[in-house]
Amino acid sequence: MHISTSPSRKKIGLAALFGILVLASAVMALIAGVTPAKAANIASQPDTQVAIFMIPLTLLVLVLLFEAARFVRRGALPAQLADRPSRRLRWSPDQPGG
Repeated sequence: MHISTSPSRKKIGLAALFGILVLASAVMALIAGVTPAKAANIASQPDTQVAIFMIPLTLLVLVLLFEAARFVRRGALPAQLADRPSRRLRWSPDQPGG
């Protein structure tokens, strides 16, 4: 029998993987000789500033396009309001206080 992993455990694993990747990239940068002073010098150049702004923006647009394509491929929105039954209100003009 297959026992699935709980969502909280998956989140912990994803966070641990992200942390390991950040730590590994920091160690590699230090080995390559990149110091905070050199990084600040590089970041003062206009091309680097544009790249620092555009890369996350481009990734955000790509993620939005991916999600839109996923909804189109699935053929339905996650929660369609038209299919939900309407809630009846428990109010009537004959009741006092209402």
